[in-house]
Amino acid sequence: MSDDEIQTMNRPRAARTAPPQPLAAPVTPQPAWLGPALIVAIVLAALNLRPAITSLGALFEETRTGLGMSGSVAGLVTSVPALCFAVFGVTAPRLSRRFGPAAVVCAGMVAVAAGLLIRPFATNAAGFLAASALSLAGIALTNVLLPVIVKRWFPDRIGTMTGLYSMALAAGTSLAAAATVPLTSALGGSWRTGLLIWAALAVAAVLPWLPIAVTGRRDKATAPAGAAPDTGPRVARSRTAWALGCYFGLQATGAYVTMGWLPQIFRDAGVSAGTAGVLLAVTMVMGVPLAFVIPNLAGRMRNQGAIAVVLGLFGFLGYAGLWLAPAAGAWAWALLLGVSNCAFPLVITMIGLRAKSPAGVVKLSAFAQSTGYLISIPGPLLIGTLYQHSGGWDLPLALMAALLVPQIALGVLAGRDRTIEDECGMRD
Repeated sequence: MSDDEIQTMNRPRAARTAPPQPLAAPVTPQPAWLGPALIVAIVLAALNLRPAITSLGALFEETRTGLGMSGSVAGLVTSVPALCFAVFGVTAPRLSRRFGPAAVVCAGMVAVAAGLLIRPFATNAAGFLAASALSLAGIALTNVLLPVIVKRWFPDRIGTMTGLYSMALAAGTSLAAAATVPLTSALGGSWRTGLLIWAALAVAAVLPWLPIAVTGRRDKATAPAGAAPDTGPRVARSRTAWALGCYFGLQATGAYVTMGWLPQIFRDAGVSAGTAGVLLAVTMVMGVPLAFVIPNLAGRMRNQGAIAVVLGLFGFLGYAGLWLAPAAGAWAWALLLGVSNCAFPLVITMIGLRAKSPAGVVKLSAFAQSTGYLISIPGPLLIGTLYQHSGGWDLPLALMAALLVPQIALGVLAGRDRTIEDECGMRD
């Protein structure tokens, strides 16, 4: 009997009868340029997530007049961003599974650029709305998938990378709000030119995403044949997912009310229009440094509830100051509300921490942001109605302060050290 036959007889029966196992697919090494390119691409994408909105806000009166918008159509324009973020954000998980998150973000940036290039040439309100919706659809997809990009390629630096793109988002928001009017004046005074200039920033953001998207598609194509798609947990079963969605909605409500009504609060208190605009800019600029600090701090903590409590308390102080002495302490209240509005980078960081896998993050991000933006839609409209019918700001400010109570409670729940996979009974 040969040695091979003896070795075959000595093997366990299971080993002799088991079918041959396929070899594991080789891991494709990532090119050296991918990491730095991703950092640049993420920053440029984040810079483009708000200028489509805040640049229009700066020239809204001129745009309304130029396109002959009625009051009702103008009101629709102001509510379109949150609606688009909710509606188009829901499609992100399916598109990400089909094409890969990098390819979808790349397509989102193309949509942002295309919409910003088209809308200044619109000749009526319908065309303007359609072009704006195209840009907002791209922003919605990118909103949802940037946390996924961070989780997938920077799993050990979630806080740092989230802080980086949150800071870039805040910088883009402030830059468009502050620079649109001066740039428009310098370029001839046309609102169409003032809106068109932001398309250049969006086009620049497309360029680094093109090779990243190709690399992502190549990795997807080399995945093992027959591998089950990683569809992630059913997030609607998770209490943490609902807490994150509702927390996102309440913080977005506070942010939209601040951006939409804070200058009017100061002007009604006797502050000049110019100073009121500067005060709003101060509130928004606070988000630039804190958007980097807060995610880094949150990423090092097992439980982020304490940060949610502190941010809520800053909001209480800001609203109380606006109620008691809006003009006398205007600069202090603007700073306090600017700190409170940094709940946004906190909730984005928690989305990355509350799921174990990129598939879980994309579903959680889509769920939390879509739910949150739907919740935020009526907020600014309700505040405006209360202001109109009560004749002052006491009742609206009381409502905003009251909403901070559930916001803090939801932040504490969302900040607990657990994942949606654990809550949905999924094993590693």
